[in-house]
Amino acid sequence: MAVAKEIEYLTEEQMFAEYREKRDKHLRDYIINKYLYIADILTKKFLNRGVEYDDIYQVACIGLLQAVERYDVTKGVKFSSFATPTIIGEIKRYFRDKGNIIRVPRRIYEIYQKVNQARHILSQTLGRAPKVEEIAEYLNLSEETILEIIESANISAVQSLEQSLYSDDETALQELVGEEDASFAKIENRDFIEKSLNHFNKAEKEFIKQRYYNKKTQKQIADLLGVSQMYISRLEKKVLDKFKRLYFKSAN
Repeated sequence: MAVAKEIEYLTEEQMFAEYREKRDKHLRDYIINKYLYIADILTKKFLNRGVEYDDIYQVACIGLLQAVERYDVTKGVKFSSFATPTIIGEIKRYFRDKGNIIRVPRRIYEIYQKVNQARHILSQTLGRAPKVEEIAEYLNLSEETILEIIESANISAVQSLEQSLYSDDETALQELVGEEDASFAKIENRDFIEKSLNHFNKAEKEFIKQRYYNKKTQKQIADLLGVSQMYISRLEKKVLDKFKRLYFKSAN
């Protein structure tokens, strides 16, 4: 098992492979702390629904822990892509359990369960909420059938894109018609930036920290580092060019 000061130098694949093999508590705690930002981002997605941030965040952290325990690095899926729908599912179950339970006929409910399961599986595969046609294709059913199942189960009377499609779920219709969720993008961008930092030198890392995390201007950074603003301007261009190259390299 790597000592604590060496854990941070492990890649995501190495980190989860070692935890999968050793199940070391210290490594698990490090992994959870490393990815707590996912729980924070997804918690904020569910605010203003009558529940305090701390209560939702606690549930999100439980979902994160479950994701860490179930994640299989050999499947080739990034941890953030696996953890996001897992945490969202845990939060939605929390909201569902707090609400009223609507009973539907067993046959309709069983079909609905298949639709719901397909949606979760496709969310993990696609990294976003699947469209109606994608769920229909996955289950080898028509789009009309998918919508009829939802309607006949009286799960929800959909009248707007903001309204929930499922009574036991917080999913809105706009999620199923394929609108991109900004939360996924923020998580993916965070992972990309963290991995990319290994390709920058000490001066470039300090600039990135001050410019994009501490929100300082070029002049403020120049004064802080004791260099000219022209130097900082050129450094920023260099940093952005390097990020672009790394991004296109990772996408191919």
